[in-house]
Amino acid sequence: MPPSGQSATPPPGRRILRTAPPGGTGAPRRAVRAGVAAAAAVAVLAGTAAGAAASPVAERSAGHASARAAEEVHYVALGDSFSAGPGIPEQTDAVCGRSSNNYPALVARTVGAASFTDVTCSGAATSHMANPQESVPPQLDALRPDTTLVTLGIGGNDLDLVGVITRCVLLGYVAPYGSPCKQSYTLFGTDEIGSRVNATAPKIEAVLKEIRVRSPKAKVLLVGYPALFPDDGTACRETVALAKGDFPWIRDKEKHLNAMLAQQAGLQGATYVDTYGPSIGHDVCKPAGVRWIEPEDTAEAAGFHPNAAGHRSAADAVLASLSR
Repeated sequence: MPPSGQSATPPPGRRILRTAPPGGTGAPRRAVRAGVAAAAAVAVLAGTAAGAAASPVAERSAGHASARAAEEVHYVALGDSFSAGPGIPEQTDAVCGRSSNNYPALVARTVGAASFTDVTCSGAATSHMANPQESVPPQLDALRPDTTLVTLGIGGNDLDLVGVITRCVLLGYVAPYGSPCKQSYTLFGTDEIGSRVNATAPKIEAVLKEIRVRSPKAKVLLVGYPALFPDDGTACRETVALAKGDFPWIRDKEKHLNAMLAQQAGLQGATYVDTYGPSIGHDVCKPAGVRWIEPEDTAEAAGFHPNAAGHRSAADAVLASLSR
């Protein structure tokens, strides 16, 4: 966490990017924020329709009571903005966009962790696990020999997803019915995003190995990314100004990323947590109250990031993995 008195203005690595049609003033604002420090809390979600039903997170609490009696849980959460929860009330760290209701916090409360250290930070890449992220210390420094549980959600910023989606939106205004973004990233037969995914694999491997060195007793969970766009490949240009053909292409790139994460988890003795499957049908194209990904900055969450319901689902997936 930043020292007291530090400015809450996001450093350059956690910039806010908004996309709109060139010269347009009446079109809806499209916010793309993949590593941004979020604004302070602006709403309380307890009374919303998404939170009206009892969450499985709460229902699991009793089931974990006996496990807590047998073994204390010392939990450290590592990761990027999809783990930090930018924009979700209440924000506890404006620089990192960290919420007290992100999935790590929900998991910690449910298992009754004896100690809980959340160093997730918007904008984090694999390099920020062992190295500082501007003023933010290396995340791996939070690990201890007695740590018993680690969640890690990382990899998206290594692909520069903020740049990819920004380019795709801009190209979507130029050629709305083709797949101009896919074409721009596959010139001369080279899959640039696929290459980035492949290049990130050894970085994930290195992080998982270092976690094992620093916390040899810990159960390590590598958390994947939820569905950003419809799994069936349909488009919603009225919500997100991508070209129609780029919706399924970005979906496929995200699936490639998750598949790589799952493979690395298996190779390094960690557990992969699938958040994509449970989030199908709750993507950015769905209406408020159904979607778990916000299409722009709202009182629910930062644009293109999971809202509170999305984090409750991720927490359920993590807890289910702990039960296996």
